[in-house]
Amino acid sequence: MSDCEEDVLLGRIVGLYGVKGWVKVFSYTDPREAVLNYENWQLKQRDEVTSMKLSEGRRHGKTVIARLGDINDRDAAASLLDAEIFVPREALPEPEGKTYYWTDLEGLSVVRRDGDVIGNVDYLLETGAHDVLVVRGDTERLIPFVMDEYIVDVDLDKGVITVDWDWD
Repeated sequence: MSDCEEDVLLGRIVGLYGVKGWVKVFSYTDPREAVLNYENWQLKQRDEVTSMKLSEGRRHGKTVIARLGDINDRDAAASLLDAEIFVPREALPEPEGKTYYWTDLEGLSVVRRDGDVIGNVDYLLETGAHDVLVVRGDTERLIPFVMDEYIVDVDLDKGVITVDWDWD
C-alpha cells in the first residue's frame, strides 16, 4: 500500500529522542499514545511513502516517543524527520455513538435546518472545550461541533451535516 489518499493521518515525526534511534511523534490521536496501537505505519515524506513497523513506543511526558523498524541510531532516525504517519482506514476501530473521525467530516456539505447551504467542512480545530468545524462557503464560519445543540445530524452516507446555526 503506497497511496496515502486511502489512509488516515495520525501524526508526524517532529524530533529525535536520545541516541538509539527513537523519534518524537506529534500525535493527532486521542489519547495521544493511541498512535502506538498501530503496528504498521506508512511514512510520507516529499511524496515518497515508506512502510515501517513500530518496534516500540510509549508516552513520554506530553509527547509520544517511538522506535521504528531496525533503526537503532540517531543519524538513521534523523532521516524520518517531518514524515507524516498514516495507517489504513480499515485499521481504525469504528466510532461509537455520535462520535466521528475528523477525516470523515472533512469535505462534507453543511446545511441549516431550513436547507440553506452554508458551505463545506474545510477542516476542524480542537479548542479544548469542544471541536470546531471550519466551514468555507461564501465566507468562512466556525461552528462548534456540539451534538444535539449546534449539530443536528451527521449523515455520512449523504455527505451532509445539518446544523442549527444562524449566526453570521
